[in-house]
Amino acid sequence: MVKNLRVQEITEVELSLKQKIVEFTRRFSIQLSIVGVLLLLFSIFIIRNPGVFFSPTIYRAFMSSIPFSAIIALSLTFVIINGEIDLSFPSVMGFGGWVFASIYLATGNIYLGFVISLIAGACMGAVNGLLVTKIGIPSLVATIATSFFWRGALMVLAAGKGIPLVITRGTVLFNILVGRIPWGQIPMQTIWTIIIAVFLWFLLNRHRFGLHVSYIGDNIESSKMMGINVEKVKILVFVQLGIFAVFSGILASLEVVYLWPTLGEGYLIKAIAAVFIGGTLIYGGTGTIFGTLIGAIIIGCLEAGIIAIGFTGFWTQLLYGFVMIIALSIYAYLRRRR
Repeated sequence: MVKNLRVQEITEVELSLKQKIVEFTRRFSIQLSIVGVLLLLFSIFIIRNPGVFFSPTIYRAFMSSIPFSAIIALSLTFVIINGEIDLSFPSVMGFGGWVFASIYLATGNIYLGFVISLIAGACMGAVNGLLVTKIGIPSLVATIATSFFWRGALMVLAAGKGIPLVITRGTVLFNILVGRIPWGQIPMQTIWTIIIAVFLWFLLNRHRFGLHVSYIGDNIESSKMMGINVEKVKILVFVQLGIFAVFSGILASLEVVYLWPTLGEGYLIKAIAAVFIGGTLIYGGTGTIFGTLIGAIIIGCLEAGIIAIGFTGFWTQLLYGFVMIIALSIYAYLRRRR
């Protein structure tokens, strides 16, 4: 009888474990799928060119370059979950970087330039939010307009010329933002990306603001009936993207110790693709910070991987599209199963 009881207890434990595994798989199916896509992609790269992908050099290169688009994508996730879109962040990134470089050269105070540029990013984000909430312009149209405006303002003020930032080397802020630790191996922008990802994950999943962002994206009318200040939340969502876009622009400029007036161009598609590959829905209400981070890694390593396995760079956009189609098809299938 004791033996039968033990067998019954073991069976119940096994069933409980299986049930927990099934529940975990269902709950995090999107995240598990995107991790699967990443592992499959790297498996192909390693098989085709093990010499490159078993070398730490390629991963140091990824850690140096991926954070710039990843930080923007993580912040953009909030905007899209909120049911909006922002296409102006490349111009905000460039204009904010110019503000940072100009103030630093004019005053010699790198910290003043850093703080004022972030404030400028918040103001540019607030302009987008006010156009959408107070004026009533759809975010797609409003941010296209502000994208032209801020890029044009940058070109006029900079006269199309870049600004060298070599003198920033050796400053404390330079080492904090884009230095290398430990022993010159890990770029600080990677550390900042992880910190921002954790912060935004907590904000989205464990804070009232994140819940309000999701509720509004899912059903704006119900959110108003619940007493949520919809306009305030939408403005703050655009503001935080403005801040992080400028922060990313500063990191990118310091990494190459030069401010290019074209800073930000080329990040639009990468950031948006990372968000959608990560499982965030275009119509709002649902999205994951973890998924966006993995999506940014996929987009960031794809071009180098394509060239490393023997293809030319002309294949890059084709394979971007292919990966997006595969990932989005998996998500659509999983949602139908639910």
